[in-house]
Amino acid sequence: MKSNSEGIVMEKMISIKNLNKIYKAGSVEVHALKNINLEIDYGEFIAIMGHSGSGKSTLMNILGCLDKPTDGQYLLDGISISKQKPDELSLIRNKKIGFVFQAFNLIPRTNVLKNVELPMIYAKTKPSQRKQRALELLEKVGLTERIHHLPNELSGGQKQRVAIARAMANNPPIILADEPTGNLDTQSSIEIMELFTNLHKEGNSIIVVTHEPDIAEYADRVIVFKDGIIIEDRRTERGCLK
Repeated sequence: MKSNSEGIVMEKMISIKNLNKIYKAGSVEVHALKNINLEIDYGEFIAIMGHSGSGKSTLMNILGCLDKPTDGQYLLDGISISKQKPDELSLIRNKKIGFVFQAFNLIPRTNVLKNVELPMIYAKTKPSQRKQRALELLEKVGLTERIHHLPNELSGGQKQRVAIARAMANNPPIILADEPTGNLDTQSSIEIMELFTNLHKEGNSIIVVTHEPDIAEYADRVIVFKDGIIIEDRRTERGCLK
């Protein structure tokens, strides 16, 4: 939990109660998430695991306000997501959530600096402030010397560093990372997870979806899905040391 300026304890960062997600494919219904109950505190580092079809990606889409539950409650920073209109959800995503994807999703013909500035353009940040913020973030991820390069001039690990800097642009309370090391070699994967670890130490909330057990162990808490339900919710060795 966290407290506001008056010292009043606020709700959990994420609170999910009796959440279900059902997809319809013709006459067939697929129950992707089944009566999920989950709470995540401010400042937690979470790993979500599960095989393909387990429900973890569906949950990620709901957490990221890219999809809505069929029924049940999802509160994000005290906001009931199911009650929000599409334009309101877009605003929530831009202010409260930074996304990092396996495929990086950088704009190919736009240099590193402009890629990082993009979320701030949507947020209508002043150009001078955008550039200063982007430069600070690129320094944080160790890419100061690459700001004028295009994405195709970068390694996979460097592309992901740009994606992380972009995700941090509007200083969102949550970073959602969907298989962030899936396209990276072992050394680059370690470097990216150490970067997430450092961001977490600075107070950021990190939620990583991964199928790799060694990547999950960077988190403080691992939540495992199978057939649309949570079958395990445990503290990692790293989490137990805190």
